[in-house]
Amino acid sequence: MSVSFQLSEEQLSLQELARDFAKNEIRPAAPHHDVTGEFPVEVLRKAHAQGLMNTHIPEAYGGLDLGALDGVVLAEELAWGCTGIGTAMEANGLAQQPVILGASDALKRKYLAPMTEELQMCAYCVTEPGAGSDVQGMRTTAVKKGDKYVINGQKMWITNGGVAEWYFVVALTDPAKKARGGMSAFIVERKSPGITVGAKEQNMGQRASDTRAITFEDVEVPAENLVGREGDGWLLAMAAFDYTRASVAAASVGLARAAMDYAIEYAQQRQTFGTAIANHQAVSFMIAEMAMNIDAGRLLCWQAAQLKDAGLRNTMQSSMAKAFCADMAMKVATDAVQVFGGYGYSKEYPVEKLMRDAKIFQIYEGTSQIQRLIVSRELFVRGR
Repeated sequence: MSVSFQLSEEQLSLQELARDFAKNEIRPAAPHHDVTGEFPVEVLRKAHAQGLMNTHIPEAYGGLDLGALDGVVLAEELAWGCTGIGTAMEANGLAQQPVILGASDALKRKYLAPMTEELQMCAYCVTEPGAGSDVQGMRTTAVKKGDKYVINGQKMWITNGGVAEWYFVVALTDPAKKARGGMSAFIVERKSPGITVGAKEQNMGQRASDTRAITFEDVEVPAENLVGREGDGWLLAMAAFDYTRASVAAASVGLARAAMDYAIEYAQQRQTFGTAIANHQAVSFMIAEMAMNIDAGRLLCWQAAQLKDAGLRNTMQSSMAKAFCADMAMKVATDAVQVFGGYGYSKEYPVEKLMRDAKIFQIYEGTSQIQRLIVSRELFVRGR
């Protein structure tokens, strides 16, 4: 048995492509989109043209069919550029993954294949105002009437909500059963009558990402848009996280790496008491700890992704990566602000944005507390 921490030639090429794109396209655009909150459509259009979006769509539908580790490598580099723009790019993957896992061939050809041909967005539409971490508290319903389902309810904090062509929606088809076979999944086109898209949320960080409430009022969805079988909604929605949480964790690593880079550069330039602050142990130890935790986080991401690529269960490892990296990114960004001192608190310097951007990693795609709950259940219920 051998263990390698080396990327393949193909993965190194992907890494270089994403790194160059982050440096030359994402970073220059990031300040504008942070200030205005404008969706970065031009950046995404360039990313699509370079093959940096929708990378997990199978070859049969025109995609690259990249693996989980490939996605993790890309996510870190893109997030190093800007996690708001990176999230706008990566959100497609969360909505697409349950469709890849459970949809019919016809649905994949209708909704996935076009996304490889031109820039299109989609959104994972599961969270509700009263059912965030407690997905079983969902109230949105889908009632079958003839050859259609009629959906009523509201979803909240939906990334790409205002720019998506279609939504992956989970709703109750048997409220008595809830997650145990009572939730079903659908592809719902945004143009469907009865859909109201709310105003863009004015978020603290990752402001380039489009986050909105979506309301469904007697929205009719063809029965053939059911993803998988009736009752599969919960399983498909949760199965997607085994793929995407490692990528979100890797994005946390990318943000932390950016914060450390800025801290190292500033610490070598800033002079106090007659020397660069990098020569003060209090500062140098802080940056050394950043480096240690960034490397540890990256390895957790790679482990979770490689398990998935090998066809093995990775639920615990993906949650470990998500929790560790989210918390780590928040600490590294906060410490980077500390290294900058008073300057770090100013919008004039880049670490202020990174600290704001970092916080959401501890909340979306399952809070850090939920990840710990998942890990503990894996340990005590299933056994390590």
